Amino acid sequence: MVEIALMVVAALIIGYSKTALGGLAVISVAIFATIMPAKESTAAILAVLMVGDLIACWHYRRDADWSLIRRLLPAVLPGLVLGTLFLRVVDDTVLKRSIGGVLLVLVLLQLWLKTRGSGATASATHERPAAAWSAGTAAGFATMTANAAGAVMTLYLSASGIDKRRFVGTNAWFFLIVNATKVPFSVGLGLMHWSDAGRALALAPAVLLGGLLGYATIKRISQARFDVAVLAASAVAAAALLVR
Repeated sequence: MVEIALMVVAALIIGYSKTALGGLAVISVAIFATIMPAKESTAAILAVLMVGDLIACWHYRRDADWSLIRRLLPAVLPGLVLGTLFLRVVDDTVLKRSIGGVLLVLVLLQLWLKTRGSGATASATHERPAAAWSAGTAAGFATMTANAAGAVMTLYLSASGIDKRRFVGTNAWFFLIVNATKVPFSVGLGLMHWSDAGRALALAPAVLLGGLLGYATIKRISQARFDVAVLAASAVAAAALLVR
């Protein structure tokens, strides 16, 4: 009974994160990892994340910045391949804490840029090919190993300076594509099964409720508060991975 309640809470957070603050989804990753083996949990939560992706893409179907998505996607596949190889050989806990540490450094860097008042510089930085390839590869690696790419994308999109609806819409469509691409990798590793799809369908109402709450939040929150909130969510995501 406790496990079911925890999964429902995780599903609510996923729905909310997909339509509002992307970095928070890693809290759900941590919840799933406490109630099932870590590697199996990555595939189990992937199915739930894809439900959230579909809900978010419906809400923000006209808000994606496809130029940003096209800039990032080519670098994701190498990250997925690297993540798959690491899942075979690297200790799960050490890897996730390493990712958490990297995310925390990125959050601090983004805060430093903002406090310097260098928004224009940060906005220009994301357009550089090296930045796009670094973010795309990191997102692919982090999502394959820890389902933790939400914070990576949050930091990249925050640096781009786009408004909150385009921010969330771009994030939603990017992860729908990436998570769908991850399915064959998870199946190939023997981690994803039909039972994961059944669990995701059972949790879909909770994901939908969380998505509606997140959508309502975006409609009411100011752009300035949204910018602060996404960085705070990234910091929470990093902390969740570090203590997991």
